[in-house]
Amino acid sequence: MMRLFYSKTSPYSRKVRIALQEKGLDSQVEYVLCNPFDDAVELKGLNPLGKIPTLVLGDGRVVYDSRVICEYLDGLTSDIRLMPNDVDERLLVQTWQALADGIIDASYNIVIEGRRDEGERSTSSIERWQASIKHSIEQVERQIKALPDEITLAQVALGAALGYLDFRLGDVDWRRGQPETAAWYAQFAERPSMVATQPPE
Repeated sequence: MMRLFYSKTSPYSRKVRIALQEKGLDSQVEYVLCNPFDDAVELKGLNPLGKIPTLVLGDGRVVYDSRVICEYLDGLTSDIRLMPNDVDERLLVQTWQALADGIIDASYNIVIEGRRDEGERSTSSIERWQASIKHSIEQVERQIKALPDEITLAQVALGAALGYLDFRLGDVDWRRGQPETAAWYAQFAERPSMVATQPPE
């Protein structure tokens, strides 16, 4: 039995949880709720970065970083592949995943910066992250029709990213001017894996 240290509100954790659902591996994992901002002794003993998600394999090996975990999970079964074997197709998916993860990174940074005392916040950093999100969403809109027909880590990562924007940064209004992306997300958000991993209100 694998163990996943995660948070219900973490977009990085959600990406891994979506992948587990899509791969049909959900029942093979023990979920360990964890707040990395608390004194998470067990987590820090496993992952020197003290970050989630962290996956502990049945033999005790520890895997961290959502991209690494997702690729490991994808290799466990071959009936549904989230990362294609073809070199060009794999490159496309990896590039999409990098773009979606970049949206998550910028969004997460804004959320964390917003929790600092007002006098300590960096307005220039927040503006830079906001611009990064805007430009990335515009890129998604231009290329959304190039997404693979079958679900891959590209869609998993993008779903987690857009879901996090809705959850934490509703004022961003990323749907404005991005009709193709908004339509894609409305449909993708109905997948059982997305519904099951929806963060709490």
